[in-house]
Amino acid sequence: MLPSRLRKCAICFDSMRSGHGQALFTAECSHKFHFHCISSNVKHGNHVCPVCRAKWKEIPLNRSLSSNIPDGRRGINGVQLPQQDAYVALLHQVPNRQRGVRRLHTFEPTDFNDDESLQQTEATDSLNSRSKKTAEISTYPEFSSIPQSSSQDGFSVLIHLKAPSASSDQATGRLVNESSVRSPSGRAPVDLVTVIDISGSMAGTKLALLKRAMGFVIQHLGPSDRLSVIAFSSSARRLFHLQRMSHYGRQQALQAINSLGAGGGTNIAEALKKATKVIEDRSYKNSVCSIILLSDGQDTYNLSSNARGGSKDYSTLVPQSILDDTRRMLPIHAFGFGADHDSDSLHSVAEASGGTFSFIEDEGVMQDAFAQCIGGLLSVVVQEMRLNMECVHPGVQLCSIKSGSYPSMMARDGRSCSVDIGHLYADEERDILLSVNIPQSREQTSLLKVACSYRDLTNETIKLKVDEVKINRPMSAISENVSIEVDRERNRIQAADSIESARAAAERGALAEAVTILEDCRRRLSESFASRSGDRLSLALDAELREMQERMASRQLYEASGRAYMLSGLSSHSWQRATTRGDSTESSTIVHSYQTPSMVQMLQHSQSHIPSPPGQQPQARPPRPSAR
Repeated sequence: MLPSRLRKCAICFDSMRSGHGQALFTAECSHKFHFHCISSNVKHGNHVCPVCRAKWKEIPLNRSLSSNIPDGRRGINGVQLPQQDAYVALLHQVPNRQRGVRRLHTFEPTDFNDDESLQQTEATDSLNSRSKKTAEISTYPEFSSIPQSSSQDGFSVLIHLKAPSASSDQATGRLVNESSVRSPSGRAPVDLVTVIDISGSMAGTKLALLKRAMGFVIQHLGPSDRLSVIAFSSSARRLFHLQRMSHYGRQQALQAINSLGAGGGTNIAEALKKATKVIEDRSYKNSVCSIILLSDGQDTYNLSSNARGGSKDYSTLVPQSILDDTRRMLPIHAFGFGADHDSDSLHSVAEASGGTFSFIEDEGVMQDAFAQCIGGLLSVVVQEMRLNMECVHPGVQLCSIKSGSYPSMMARDGRSCSVDIGHLYADEERDILLSVNIPQSREQTSLLKVACSYRDLTNETIKLKVDEVKINRPMSAISENVSIEVDRERNRIQAADSIESARAAAERGALAEAVTILEDCRRRLSESFASRSGDRLSLALDAELREMQERMASRQLYEASGRAYMLSGLSSHSWQRATTRGDSTESSTIVHSYQTPSMVQMLQHSQSHIPSPPGQQPQARPPRPSAR
């Protein structure tokens, strides 16, 4: 038992100290809470203990949730808000009959076309100014030259893309106040549907942490962003329609989230079907839309083995319209929570939709995981990007494209190809590795023409071209090192391939073989030019592989965390986008590949709870390792 001075309320997670101006409530089951926290909980129909789920015969009543609550402990039904938060005061001004309850439909309409209309933005000048920043394209041949008399097959060329920066504050990593974070200026507004698991296994602390994490998300959405929430257990229900996160909208959302209780099974498929319907039926459309899915268990209603009687068919969880969308315009970012979640199913759902899979190992970092995700979603600056490459010299021919999970297409004659990149967050980078066959030539050889097109924040189509990729053709070979950019990308691809091979071995029960695969990859990485040059990404890859080896020390450890950690890593590498895995939200870890300044900023908001004083410069995550 914790000393009384260290006991924390299971709803708001602040300490409870008798005799310090705090009203406390001790339930029949002996669990203790702040009186104002538990009375708010009871007010919305929750008559069971949030910790042990015991049903109470005597419940606390509070007819006046007054301003006597200390500033540091004010919250809306258990979601803790920052000190001096204006939304708390605004909530108490809303008449009781208008609060949340009328939005929690006991029945749902046939069509979800009741979404709130979009806000007419007044930030056109700002958007036009910021939209002048364009994406950047760089190219790096494996070597700057090959001899005239030599032909070479499988010569590598790296295409590097970087999205424009966000606001100047975000670009420098400066923490700004929450109103600036919510501002639609300099980013695309978002339609977001969160799909949250409230099955019986989420009871107690898990549900309280989920409510707090959702509170953080709601606080950081702006008035141009729209949110709808699907809660699911044995069945799924829409808590409220897709509505703008104005002051009033945030109140309604917080009230709805905090009225939830846990119980029942896990029906992921129905929840995703309903979330997809919210997006597909909407009458108005923000240009960016996404689904966030969190679950701590396994679907108990829909999964079955495939026709061959082998592994489970996870495609049954994903709505057919998402499976059919080759552009992947509705990504599902899935979060697996705890040791009992089905990481295979969540990873499959994310991969099929163009989203990412994150592994929340420690329940205490749930809010940080959500923060990193929305830090990206709230910084989209590039939409529907497509990369096009065309061979120039008549003897040059493409032989392979390494684009991870991004769809690519190569012409039959091997003379041109394209890659669909889709949306990019501010400052995000993408690397595409091409292999070409080069003939003998006595003159400088033009290999490729590279161009890309995308829509910016003003919906204008931007077209970019770069100089042709050329190599010199000296009479004899010149001693030179391989391009560190190309070598770095080879290391990243090699690591991702090894992770996939090791996971396949582990699933067969061959843990020793899996560890050996990762060890061999680490050895090859250490011998590469990039690693010997001190390249930071190569060092991070080694640390990541070492962590995976440790999580394969036993079958039990692999089942508990190794599988999910590896799948989250594969998701991150296949999309070149940050995911949460293990300790990856902690500032001390080296595994921070793909984090953007906007993600780091949102993480800092989550971890500090309140904004830093004006002018304070936190330690922003460094940009993706580069020698450019």
